[in-house]
Amino acid sequence: MAIGTLEVKLVNAKGLRGTDFLGGIDPYVLIQYKGQERKSSVARDEGGSPVWNETFTFRAEYPGSCDDFKLVLKIMDHDNFSADDFIGQTSIYVEDLLALGAENGVSELRAQKYSVVGANLNYSGEIQVGVSFTQKETQYDGEEVGGWQESEY
Repeated sequence: MAIGTLEVKLVNAKGLRGTDFLGGIDPYVLIQYKGQERKSSVARDEGGSPVWNETFTFRAEYPGSCDDFKLVLKIMDHDNFSADDFIGQTSIYVEDLLALGAENGVSELRAQKYSVVGANLNYSGEIQVGVSFTQKETQYDGEEVGGWQESEY
């Protein structure tokens, strides 16, 4: 089993559609991977085209205990006087990235654009994200790999 770091580079977004009456949004992103969650900074007064340029790290295993290798990015609108509003989300499947990283020690998906889908399954803009995996260690699985046995000498 390969254990390492999944690094998510949150670059920017374009065309985000807000739900506020006045139309202005202060977006941030909740990034979730296998029970781990990270939160970006709030892009205040940047509206539907925020720039973050932030990096987040997650602990990753391949093959893991479950088969859900999905990175979920939920884009939210920060509100001061009410609950934050859901703008949309996107999912990035990273199983192939982890498999390649487990084989080569490192793998990368360069920053690219992903469609943001709103609550009613409509297009709500796009978000640019890059993902990489760096293997830190391999876990011994108990298989014999050869070598010296205990000796009487």
